[in-house]
Amino acid sequence: MQPTIYRRPAQGEVFRSEFEIKRSKFLGFIAQATCEGEARAFIAEIKSQFPDARHHCSAFRYHVAHANPVERSSDDGEPSGTAGLPMLDVLRGSGLLDVVAVSVRYFGGIKLGTGGLVRAYSESTQLTLEQVRSESRGLRELYRLEVGHDVAGKLEAELRRHDFAVVDAEYGAKVVLTIGVSPGQRPELDAMLAESTQGRADTKLIGSEWIDLRC
Repeated sequence: MQPTIYRRPAQGEVFRSEFEIKRSKFLGFIAQATCEGEARAFIAEIKSQFPDARHHCSAFRYHVAHANPVERSSDDGEPSGTAGLPMLDVLRGSGLLDVVAVSVRYFGGIKLGTGGLVRAYSESTQLTLEQVRSESRGLRELYRLEVGHDVAGKLEAELRRHDFAVVDAEYGAKVVLTIGVSPGQRPELDAMLAESTQGRADTKLIGSEWIDLRC
């Protein structure tokens, strides 16, 4: 069964960490990426910022509706399986989706060995994750509701107070609200509207959509 809610890094922010082991310096970066293009663009941006580093290892995973997450990783010249996959394992353990991580390594002249590299890239990613602020995204059924201007404002406030999402509001001859409801919670929505409008509200299911949720 596919989840109906997940968390991802806050949009528009880049989270960073830094640590050193045996003279090798690791710079960790994490950001939101909702598709492969966004993830690869972020990786390229970090490479352009640190062109003198020896390695720019990376991992990302993003949500796909009605399918398993897409996951990719790169060792970027490190021995196979010692960087990108350990980073991806840490991302999996975090539960985050729509996330890209890059670990930049400045080699200090002392080899870490395969086990040391796995631990170092895992730690770099974990340290960066500890800095991440996240946001929630959820699958919501969308319902259309027409109401008069005289009750629209009060009704919007009441919907939000009951944790229903007001996805859109169109103002014309009447106010058309698009309401996001957790799957299976239409009875609760109808009961709330019946009480708030004296039974004059009539909702119509118009589809479903993934939307940002208030934390």
